[in-house]
Amino acid sequence: SALLLFISIMTMFMSGVVAIFEYDLKKIIALSTLSQLGMMMFSISLGLYELAFFHLLTHALFKALLFLCAGILIHGAGNTQDIRSFGGLSLNFPLVTVCMNLANLSLCGVPFLAGFYSKDLIVELACQYSWGIFVLLMMFICLSLTVLYSVRLTYLSFVGPYGGGTSISVCESDYSLVGPVVILSFTSLVSGPILTWLNFPAPVLIFLPVFLKWGALFFVGVSLLVMLSLQGLTYSYKWGAVSKFSGLMWFLPW
Repeated sequence: SALLLFISIMTMFMSGVVAIFEYDLKKIIALSTLSQLGMMMFSISLGLYELAFFHLLTHALFKALLFLCAGILIHGAGNTQDIRSFGGLSLNFPLVTVCMNLANLSLCGVPFLAGFYSKDLIVELACQYSWGIFVLLMMFICLSLTVLYSVRLTYLSFVGPYGGGTSISVCESDYSLVGPVVILSFTSLVSGPILTWLNFPAPVLIFLPVFLKWGALFFVGVSLLVMLSLQGLTYSYKWGAVSKFSGLMWFLPW
């Protein structure tokens, strides 16, 4: 279990760092999936099998929504996957923007969305284990990385300056595209509590010190503020080597 714990934490950390320097929309979401799989393995390494399965279910719903929204954006932006050529897409794709941000917030573990119910439970129960401060710190850092790349993706795609790519907003009039997105958005809102009631018949009460109880939300909030303040800056030349190293997936394909 110690080996699985180490591998899962390193998987979460690596995929989070790589996603921050990635510009391919599909790769960012794929790395996000890898990060959440690391979270599930982390839960299994602690012996929390039911929670890992619970996170698998909630994650399946909001990640399916994320991929569908990404597909609509790629289709509507002239088949480009580079988020640098997006920018300001919220004007052309208002509905997809709302649904994709809902999925992103659920992924980050924002309270009362689907991802919060499973992710926060894993984090709080992990805080009760005596693995040491390093494991807890790495877990919270990996949570922060999830928020960082999600905010970066949202900013560059929907809020930031126009990147010069072509975009058509015809996609949102196609109900065969938008219909499943709306349905999955609804499940991303309500599936958390419903699946909690189905999976865990007895309520769970977790006693933790205040700083650990609020730890997850604190890291999510700080990461949100940090990434929003950094979006105005471009990566300087000092980040060149780090960006190349991360962009090539830590040379793992080689």
